[in-house]
Amino acid sequence: MTFPLLRFLGLLLLAGGLHGCGSSRGAFTQTGQASFYADKFDGRATTSGAIYRPGKLTAAHNTLPFGTVVRVTNPRNHKSVKVTVNDRGPHAKGRIIDLSKKAARKIDIIDAGVAPVQLKVMKAAGARR
Repeated sequence: MTFPLLRFLGLLLLAGGLHGCGSSRGAFTQTGQASFYADKFDGRATTSGAIYRPGKLTAAHNTLPFGTVVRVTNPRNHKSVKVTVNDRGPHAKGRIIDLSKKAARKIDIIDAGVAPVQLKVMKAAGARR
């Protein structure tokens, strides 16, 4: 298979997966465990090439395109934060998103370290709003 065909098939599978996980309106949602970046990652390059800064509202997700804006909600206290996906991960089994320290602080998961969250895509990568 050629690269363009593989890319098309990958996008087709991703689109099908996003639609299948969504609500009745077709928006991507996901529930699972979140964690946050360790301090040692400050200043290091993310997979997208952006430099990780703990004071920014960013996150790592395994499949969402870079630039996607996601609302992350802590169901225990109903606090939420919007983050931009700019990295891949998390790489720990059972986790669906890694948050920057600022984002984790906003939804009060710093003390827990790992906590349940709900994700909802607010703006797809490249979408205008």
